[in-house]
Amino acid sequence: MTANVHERRDRRTSEPSEPDDRYGQVYDPHVMRRFWTFIWPHRYGMGWAALCMLGVAASHLLAPYVVKRSIDGYIASGDASGLTRMVLLYIGIALAGWALHYSDTLLMSRVAQRVLLDLRQAMFRHLMRLDLRFYDRTAVGQIMSRVQNDVSTLQDVLTNGLLGVLGDLLLLVGILAVMASMHVKLTLVTCTVLPVSVLLTAYWRWHARRLFRVVRIALGRVNTRLQENIAGVRVIQSLGSEAHNLQRFIRVNDAHLAANLDSTRLASLFFPAMEVISILAIALVVIYGGPLTLAGEISAGTFVAFVLYMHRFFEPIRDIGFRWNNLQMAMASGERIFQILDTQPHIREALAPVSMPHMRGEVTLDHVYFDYQPETPVLRDISLHVPAGQSIAIVGPTGAGKTTLVNLLARFYDVTSGTVRIDGVDVRKIELSDLRGQMGMVLQEPFLFSGTVRDNIRYGRPAASDAEVEAAAKAIGVHDRIMQLAQGYETPVHERGALLSHGQRQLISFVRAMLADPRLLILDEATASIDTETERLVQAGLTTLLHGRTAFIIAHRLSTVKHADRIIVLDQGQLVESGSHETLLQQQGLYYRLHCMAAS
Repeated sequence: MTANVHERRDRRTSEPSEPDDRYGQVYDPHVMRRFWTFIWPHRYGMGWAALCMLGVAASHLLAPYVVKRSIDGYIASGDASGLTRMVLLYIGIALAGWALHYSDTLLMSRVAQRVLLDLRQAMFRHLMRLDLRFYDRTAVGQIMSRVQNDVSTLQDVLTNGLLGVLGDLLLLVGILAVMASMHVKLTLVTCTVLPVSVLLTAYWRWHARRLFRVVRIALGRVNTRLQENIAGVRVIQSLGSEAHNLQRFIRVNDAHLAANLDSTRLASLFFPAMEVISILAIALVVIYGGPLTLAGEISAGTFVAFVLYMHRFFEPIRDIGFRWNNLQMAMASGERIFQILDTQPHIREALAPVSMPHMRGEVTLDHVYFDYQPETPVLRDISLHVPAGQSIAIVGPTGAGKTTLVNLLARFYDVTSGTVRIDGVDVRKIELSDLRGQMGMVLQEPFLFSGTVRDNIRYGRPAASDAEVEAAAKAIGVHDRIMQLAQGYETPVHERGALLSHGQRQLISFVRAMLADPRLLILDEATASIDTETERLVQAGLTTLLHGRTAFIIAHRLSTVKHADRIIVLDQGQLVESGSHETLLQQQGLYYRLHCMAAS
């Protein structure tokens, strides 16, 4: 739609939400099946990464065994040339392990980035398809958290988690198998420390999960407070509340610091403790294996290999402790992501949509009822016929249903009962691209996108030439105003048009609607927040903009609607009056009372 479609009832745009820190299962088959559909196109890259990972694990297993063979086969016999070959083999294994590890990391990083690119694009496409009911009940902060934080969590798991855990498990099993093949009893003795390491890892996982959750919540509160203060900096400075707000920020920042210190203390206990267990395991090898070596039951090479294997054995155990929590977080993040992707829009294209590339603009509402919540009607039995090219002004008290009515025309919502027709065709049967492509909206809160003034004007018609852009501005009467900007039509427009005044943003919205050349135009309080001089300029341009178009004009400022072809008055969701400005004043009904209040 060629519109500044910013919902007037935008209640939550500035409400940052705290992170959802639920932890899922370590392996959720439903999430993995859905996730695999994004991985499958990149399966070859992941397959090569898996092969590289297996090569890395093999290099870790081979290196101590080469040391064993060097000691037993060549050092003991004094074979220098054989020892040289084994040294070269050891160096070759180390270099191959490094190259394979580099390739594994590079391949998985590429796969991860491409998968996340596909996932973000899928989420963006789906979010653009979802209707306003979804955005009514979902905070913007939660949506941003899904697209950014949850996807980033999956990035960590894709890069280091999935194949990393598999590699760690294979290395553990491989080390145990090689040690058992060399000496079963010595292997069993050294494994007596395993229950302690397992219990310590379980203790770490349990408390780390809790502390990481506290850290993330504390960080969420810091971000919330920071966003709130930046958004409200004008109010803060006008009230002189900088010192008070600083103290509030210091409190939440101190809580974040305390949470991080608690997490650091746990990590500072876990890793040295794992080192102690590793040393104890090596000590057991020395205490039990030393006499065996002296007695000749095992060779010196076997003894050294056991020490090397035990040194490597606890590295994957530590890694699994870390990756376990990451996998749980990834499963929860995946569940939340696919919850959005599985959300079905209420507004769907008809199975056999009617093509309407050239709309005349005749609008009919036939006994229309609508509610946002069941049993709470917002519109009740609205019947209205608007001939093509006629301008209709909609007035009424706040909450009467004015914006809701025009939202039904654009099919942002579907009627609860009744029918909305354009050119005799139910809007639910018209192709959405045809319906919204010929409809323009200018709202009270104009929304501008990052880019230049020219970019924003041609937003509804990207192919429009520079001459057409300027002709539209001249038709509205704002070309000179735009040329007075620092760089004219090339003036940068930052996020939401922050560097422009409200009136300037509104004028650009009018030109954008003019350039799009819609057949049906909706002005929802479009002049409510602009000054009188700018309104005079806009009113002169509106004559050009409204000419030959069906228009619905919502306004509380009744002076802007008295020249409409017809005025309808809504009250509590019902159409209570209809007629010209003079006729409605003569009736001395609700419109008359609103006019008197405005005049006074």
